[in-house]
Amino acid sequence: MFSKIVVHRVGNKINSESLTLSQEELQLDEGTVEMLENYFLGSFKTEETYHFYSDSYLVNNPVYSSVSEIFDDKDKFLWESENIAKHLFAAAENPRVQGGELFIVYFEDDREGDEKVDKIGIFKTEKRESFLKIFPKNEAFELEKDQGISLSKIDKAALIYNNARETGYVLSVVDNNKNGDMYYWFEDFLKVKQRDDDYFHTQEQLMVYKDYITKQLPQEFEVSKADQADFLNKSINFFKEKEEFKLEEFAAEVLADEHVIESFNNFKTDYEQEMQVNIAEEFPISPAAVKKTQRHFKSIIKLDKNFHIYIHGDRKMLEQGQDEKGKYYMLYFDKEV
Repeated sequence: MFSKIVVHRVGNKINSESLTLSQEELQLDEGTVEMLENYFLGSFKTEETYHFYSDSYLVNNPVYSSVSEIFDDKDKFLWESENIAKHLFAAAENPRVQGGELFIVYFEDDREGDEKVDKIGIFKTEKRESFLKIFPKNEAFELEKDQGISLSKIDKAALIYNNARETGYVLSVVDNNKNGDMYYWFEDFLKVKQRDDDYFHTQEQLMVYKDYITKQLPQEFEVSKADQADFLNKSINFFKEKEEFKLEEFAAEVLADEHVIESFNNFKTDYEQEMQVNIAEEFPISPAAVKKTQRHFKSIIKLDKNFHIYIHGDRKMLEQGQDEKGKYYMLYFDKEV
């Protein structure tokens, strides 16, 4: 349960909307607290984590500075929540960014045992939905139309854990309503980057490999779509079956050919330089990252507008050829399911 909560109204200054700051914390009954807690925390579905950063010193990141003050002294909660709201108001540089309520919430860890970690939540609501209120009048009922916040999904959220302070804390962040501005919440307001952890390395290794197989490999080697699909399937199976990633082992089992291995290593180096990231060559594999990234590994061969072939297993069960009728694929199988 959270122990402190305050709400401010943050408009879009570009659209001449105002900033309204609350002077008191909300006082809520236990049922409302439980309902709001489920609403606030329900959108964090991934293990992907972030950290604050600054182009100079971390203390110059406004949100990092404010949450640090609150973690040090909860009596500063209301004052620093106002500073966070002012910073969010100033961050709007796009007229498409919607105004809304900004909730600042303090989650006090009341567990017994283990290391306790308090959290600060920053949540913004933007979308409004219409609803009907029904109430009795005499011997009938009346309807009244109104608008409010749907409790199905928060629009924007950040949850800051009180650990790893020296490197910018650990954050979970979501943006479910980008309003045509993908930088407003992550970059302009929070100024966060993905953490350099097992999830990050698993995700990045898979994506750089996918880019290599689908873009670079066909340029350097004579490979069919079926061969590319086979490479993608082998890579996903490797990550599912192993607990730890080792580049040499991966290259030997999945890529196999020494010329392809050399080509991939060169591609990975260029990718790291271009994207300014460093992907480790050995790291524990994150099953959550594999599960999320797998959706991008679609081993599909599209044949004109007539057929799609989905390849899930043994490449040897698929043959390709050409006769007087045209190009064809031949599929072998044991039984129909």
